[in-house]
Amino acid sequence: MKKLKRLIRRHLGFSQGEVNGFLLLISLLVLFTAATILYDTFLFPAPAAADLNREQQVLDSLVAQLELRDETRRNTSQFKPPAVALKPFNPNTLSAEQWQELGLPKFLAQRILNYRQKVGDFTHKAEVQKIYGLPDSVYQQLRPYIQLPDERPSKYGNRSRDMAATPDRPAAGFNREYPRREKFVLAPFNINTADTTQLKQIRGIGSKLSARIVKYRDGLGGFRDMGQLREVFGLSPEVVDSLQKYSYVQQGYMPHKTVELNTATADQLRVHPYISPNLARAIVAYREQHGPYKQVEDIQKIKIVNPELYEKLRPYLTL
Repeated sequence: MKKLKRLIRRHLGFSQGEVNGFLLLISLLVLFTAATILYDTFLFPAPAAADLNREQQVLDSLVAQLELRDETRRNTSQFKPPAVALKPFNPNTLSAEQWQELGLPKFLAQRILNYRQKVGDFTHKAEVQKIYGLPDSVYQQLRPYIQLPDERPSKYGNRSRDMAATPDRPAAGFNREYPRREKFVLAPFNINTADTTQLKQIRGIGSKLSARIVKYRDGLGGFRDMGQLREVFGLSPEVVDSLQKYSYVQQGYMPHKTVELNTATADQLRVHPYISPNLARAIVAYREQHGPYKQVEDIQKIKIVNPELYEKLRPYLTL
């Protein structure tokens, strides 16, 4: 060390105090560089396979949304000009072939028949407009020829209209040969036991969304609150409102799958939707430094667990 100091003084012309300060500065720079390398290596390792899988799932969801949008555009292009001259018609009596003659594609004609079978006959023109997949431009073209009231009939309006009708002049939009079918009523169902078939009864939910809801529910361990449906990727606010109207969480429901804080590995922890990879590593690190968790509330001692996150996680944690 003395030889090094003499060498520095001889070549740089430093005093004894300047040489000591110079050597101290060099030592601090080396330590800072080493600490930075160790920090990046041990606290921020390369993404694990589970992280890559989660990113792949997000990409798959985006691709599914784009495919759905492309499918909708393709379906819109299937509409053709009416094959017959437009004339007044009753939408409650047309067959699938007759709907196709009016310019509708086959899939939409069949959808209208399915709607009438499940829900019942159309009662007013605006109800036809609500058929999923029917463009407004096509509806406006057909609207003047639909033999239905513009607005929903009142409770007693149908009766007075029917009584005023005579055999020679039946009331507009009323066909005696086709009695009104009993309307389909969707009974409320348990969101934590529902399968994809039940979920698809909600308008706007198809095979992909129903499977996504079930997958997210199973990953959580079950929905504790209906508001958690908003966390499912791809669900519009309208669909969430419909689910909250026709489904429920059973009172006192307890998750069927919980996260064991004292035994689960970081890879097992990060599978839960509410636990990020960083939080999973922090949970395991705290356990290794301080010993097993004595109570679930101890997880709040981890800095990145804020009160809001703790309240979301608490029902799914166990020791």
